[in-house]
Amino acid sequence: MSTTAYSGSVGPPPDQHNTGPIRTGRRRRVILMSGGALLLIALAGGFVPQLRQRQTAAADTKELAIPTVAVVSPTITTPGSGLNLPAEVKPWQEASIYARVNGYLKDWLVDIGAHVQKDQLLADIDTPDLDQQLAQARSQAVLAKRNLEQAKSTNTKWQELYKQGVVSQLDAENSATSQGTNQANTEAFDANLRFLEQEVAFKRVTAPFPGIITVRNVNVGDLITANNTNMEMFHIQQTDPLRVYFRIPQENATNIADGQTFAVQVGAQSAKTYPGKVISTSGAVSPDSRTMLVELQVDNSKNEILPGSYATVRVPQVALGKLVTLPDNTLICRNKSMQVGVVDAKDVVQLRDVKVGRDFGVQSEILSGVTQSDKVIVNPSDSLTTGTTVRVAATPAASPPSPVTKK
Repeated sequence: MSTTAYSGSVGPPPDQHNTGPIRTGRRRRVILMSGGALLLIALAGGFVPQLRQRQTAAADTKELAIPTVAVVSPTITTPGSGLNLPAEVKPWQEASIYARVNGYLKDWLVDIGAHVQKDQLLADIDTPDLDQQLAQARSQAVLAKRNLEQAKSTNTKWQELYKQGVVSQLDAENSATSQGTNQANTEAFDANLRFLEQEVAFKRVTAPFPGIITVRNVNVGDLITANNTNMEMFHIQQTDPLRVYFRIPQENATNIADGQTFAVQVGAQSAKTYPGKVISTSGAVSPDSRTMLVELQVDNSKNEILPGSYATVRVPQVALGKLVTLPDNTLICRNKSMQVGVVDAKDVVQLRDVKVGRDFGVQSEILSGVTQSDKVIVNPSDSLTTGTTVRVAATPAASPPSPVTKK
């Protein structure tokens, strides 16, 4: 039995020649995929931390952009020992005395500090021009009266002659007209005479009411000009009783009534006090200060109080309402108005206009604009605006102590 011999080299079976390239491609893909995975891992290992760092930095920046503020609530108290309010002492009456006639000062009879009575002579003015005018007016009045008497007599005769038919109607009418003209002239001269006589009476400068002379600006021989408001001859004040004016805050204005008596302290804190009776109020609140003007009457029969003195009125507790105060470092002054920054329930700022009353040093009275439940920002920045989101500090700022009313 014969066998067939193959020439050439011995090689792998035909199927092995076909799988070699496939395995080589697979290796390459595996290598490429492994390299890509390693590259992605390397990139991820460097990018992710940077991304997280950027996100953290952005979050921190956003967090820092929200300002943290301290807040305080308005303090509402009732002054336990009453309230001291500044007051102004004024005379019951006062007047500036000016000249009503032209001339020269002949003599002055009272000086500053003199107590005078009503109609008492203060000074005498020499008026040569006015005296001459008065003499002329008297002569004219006498002449006019005589002319009127003659015109009446003549008219009576002419009317009789007209009735008898001796004179014409025209002559009778002219006679009646002449009498009427003289009558008018007489009345005009009499009026002028009375005016000059009244002017001459002003040569004597007298006191309009009892009081004290506080100013004398004239000397003997001075030229006096009538109705010259720049030349006050005397100034007089009636000092018994006295008027004391003070302003009560709006919240307490309704508690003030005529007939109430308040203690008026004049001068230093240890000075004597005087009872002052409420005689009137302005009946309205001033829009500038949100206060009402009150007038007291104080007896000064012993002349112990000088007009113009500094005084303090003690308002008792029964006449006072609630007192709302805020620290001065919460106030914002913008456009000639006072504002505060109030934080609402959503931590958003609202700027509110407030009316400020008395200043107690470290805090001020707030007349309107806030309530006790409001959270007011302490030390607000100049750039604070409505709508700004803020973070309220964990510990609210403590309010300063309530104002202590002097006893």
